[in-house]
Amino acid sequence: MTLVVNDRWHARFTPAEPGWYIFEIEAWTDEYASWRKGVLLKQAAGQNVSLEAREGADLITELMPEDSDAAAVTRKALQDFTATGRLDALVADDLLPALDKTQIKPDLSRSPSIPLMAERTRARCGAWYEMVPRSQSKTIGKHGTFEDCIERVPEIAALGFDVLYLTPIHPIGRTNRKGPNNTLTAGPNDPGSFYAVGDESGGHDAIHPQLGTLQDFRRLVETCKAYDMEVALDIAVQCSPDHPWLRQHPEWFKRRPDGSLRYAENPPKKYEDIVNPDFNSVDRIALWEALRDVILHWVDQGVEIFRIDNPHTKPLPFWEWLIREVHRRNGNVVFLSEAFTRPKLMKALGKLGFSQSYSYFTWRTTKPELQEYLSELTGFPEREYYRPNFFVTTPDILPVQLQKGEPWLFKSRAALAALLSSNYGIYNGFELIEYEPIPGKEEYLNSEKYEIRTRDWNKPGNIKAYIGALNRVRRENTALQQTNNLRFLQVDDDGVIGFLKQSTDGTNAVAGAVALTAGVHDFWLHFGDSQIGPPDSLKPVRTVENLVTGERRMLEWGGVRFRIDTATDPALILRCHT
Repeated sequence: MTLVVNDRWHARFTPAEPGWYIFEIEAWTDEYASWRKGVLLKQAAGQNVSLEAREGADLITELMPEDSDAAAVTRKALQDFTATGRLDALVADDLLPALDKTQIKPDLSRSPSIPLMAERTRARCGAWYEMVPRSQSKTIGKHGTFEDCIERVPEIAALGFDVLYLTPIHPIGRTNRKGPNNTLTAGPNDPGSFYAVGDESGGHDAIHPQLGTLQDFRRLVETCKAYDMEVALDIAVQCSPDHPWLRQHPEWFKRRPDGSLRYAENPPKKYEDIVNPDFNSVDRIALWEALRDVILHWVDQGVEIFRIDNPHTKPLPFWEWLIREVHRRNGNVVFLSEAFTRPKLMKALGKLGFSQSYSYFTWRTTKPELQEYLSELTGFPEREYYRPNFFVTTPDILPVQLQKGEPWLFKSRAALAALLSSNYGIYNGFELIEYEPIPGKEEYLNSEKYEIRTRDWNKPGNIKAYIGALNRVRRENTALQQTNNLRFLQVDDDGVIGFLKQSTDGTNAVAGAVALTAGVHDFWLHFGDSQIGPPDSLKPVRTVENLVTGERRMLEWGGVRFRIDTATDPALILRCHT
């Protein structure tokens, strides 16, 4: 531990590998160092220190370390003092490290145990591409396969994504199967919602037969690895009424007074094709273990990232137990919490072990809203346990602001997500400017949650190149690979937000300005007293380099005047130099 100022101490350590740790802070009086400091001050002042020297010899004898090498150094110092009577023998430089090993610490105090979860880099930083596997076929109306997904991997990797996130890949129940647009009656060829997990062929550890086999899935995992990507799986802890568990373990499910099962609800939404297991059932231990084994099954297939659907609707102790159980076997596993609910509950999930969390970014659109929300997420204590993942859209959410299909706004939201958060994601179709909503709702019309979609992935007007450029800039600048070191900059335009991010070691700093309203914006980006660089060498920003055009500009009066035309590009990304 290093003294900073005024009894404020800092220390750091690096865990050996990912996993759960407990650390404690111990403190005690270093009696030898205290004596040594005092006697040297007296000696320098010309005072007689013969009595202090004898006291020091007695103290050193009492503090004799058990370590053999340290004890040898200590005994030699005492012998030299006995032979010469000189203080120098008792204040020799090699005595300090030797007596550091003493076990005599009568006033030792210890802090409470502090848990620490050390995770791998992908938990901190990643660009996610959410894909619906059954919609990847090139043939209209044909159910997609893992082979179709494999064919798309090179394209997605070329766009710079790190994680290929698959919506549920399990068999889908027939009972109360949903039709297009969540209608209550499904036709014979309607595929149903992939969140109605399970039929007679299997449940959460099985694969929908039309997608392929377990071997096909493993080939997809290996293909992604070859392109420096990982597969993430969507785990929804819920069942179709046809799930094998309802036959094998009826005690895991609650029944109503008339004997019927209560289907899932999120008023006013109803999910007639889904039932939830009872986490307080008489056989809950077996239920918990079965769900843990589902995760471990997919870990055995090479998956180390899981997006958990609606974890806030399940007991928090269950998730704390499951995450620790999985991490005991594999500390590399990353869990993403998909919980859009009350803030304290979302934060509780982060505290108990979820690596990443969905956020309210989707609904933060104005400059004050964004600045207030990001200041909360990057401040203390939230930054220590709540790691946001900014998804611009999801299969469930088509934000109101995107429902006009304005390409500039799709670019703006992508830039905000990719630059403000080190973890962000898009849902397939975002790159094609898909925006048709159910009137009056934040939901897609003809949602592929209930039907198969076939797309032209090179459809004219797409913004794939723009998204690829964002991901390239993220990979090349470590400042954008973390979220916490964020400062907002002054911009004299309410329709433009400005910010500065810096890498942990201070060697890379990136500023950004993103338009939040359409049109041409002429504005002053002011850096104020912002300084960048390593902690021991902070300097003001002197010049900025446009990472798209390469143009360099020098700051004048602490800022630079820029122009953004949203018809061309709603964002500026600038590397900062001192």
